[in-house]
Amino acid sequence: MGSSSPSPSPAPAPPQSSAPAYGASNASLRWQILRRALLARSSSSRTSDGTTNDQQKIGDTNKISRKASRGFNLIECHVVPVSQLNKSQGNSLNGNEDTVECQKDVNVCYKLPCGGSQELSVVYRREDSLELNDIQASNRYNIDTTGLVCCWPSEEVLAFYCINHSDMFRSKKVLELGSGYGLAGLAIAASTNAKEVVISDGNPQVVGYIQKNVSINAETFDRTKVKSMTLHWDQEQPSDMLNSFDIIVASDCTFFKQFHQNLARVVKSLLKHSEASQAIFLSPKRGDSLNKFLDMIQEHGLCYELIENYDPTVWNLHKKYVAGDDRSWPNYNEEHCYPLLVRITFGHSV
Repeated sequence: MGSSSPSPSPAPAPPQSSAPAYGASNASLRWQILRRALLARSSSSRTSDGTTNDQQKIGDTNKISRKASRGFNLIECHVVPVSQLNKSQGNSLNGNEDTVECQKDVNVCYKLPCGGSQELSVVYRREDSLELNDIQASNRYNIDTTGLVCCWPSEEVLAFYCINHSDMFRSKKVLELGSGYGLAGLAIAASTNAKEVVISDGNPQVVGYIQKNVSINAETFDRTKVKSMTLHWDQEQPSDMLNSFDIIVASDCTFFKQFHQNLARVVKSLLKHSEASQAIFLSPKRGDSLNKFLDMIQEHGLCYELIENYDPTVWNLHKKYVAGDDRSWPNYNEEHCYPLLVRITFGHSV
């Protein structure tokens, strides 16, 4: 999200209409989320019912947190110990094993829903591992830290959508913007026979994880060239990148309105001038944020198509969550959880 996109496959939980049981305001609960992220808990006192005060607070803060609590579960996955990943990779990480084995990391193995039973190993930061230097880096590079938080639901949906439309990527040069840990870009590289996939983010810390994940999965990409890069939307891009990408993809990158203008400019400057070229964004409405971005797209002379029902599996899950027929995602909220598909082109809007 923002200049960066991102436990895997979760979704932002909306604020609840009723106040938490112990009477704290939403504002105070959000401060508790920040406190929990920055301060290590050395001990916690027990309440009369045997639960800890921290457990009670976490339960309440989860109700109002925008951080994902779950996702659409479109891609089968399971956690693999990082030590096991290192052993299976041997020397393929070029001496970076110690980095991968960082205690802050967790490895998730995805079984892609496509022919050949391809699997991806994606290394993430563990939950609740935000550090002060992450915020300092955010200020230094004018970026947000959401790419370090988790793999956001829209990223999983984007990966699922691209796998199911693999033919559109064949022999194409593809760029993922604000990729976070890079699940969608990695899935495209592993399953679509794209010519080249560039997975980018504005946060150098996130790009480190992307490169790690590219190295780990190198054998699954066949002939597709895959690379990571730091790409800031507010900077001029190298001349060899201008109007060179057949397809640009992004997920949940429209939340922060202050990035809209630069994001629209980057799409226009990097997308190839061709009738077949397109940018595919998957983003929830999040109030008027998505609509504001679409206005900015038009201001930059681009056209767009907004599609609500773009995949039957995702749509059916969405309808069940909204209707309450599936209660596995109790905090599901259409405004913040369901990504709409935006197709951006140089042609005529539909």
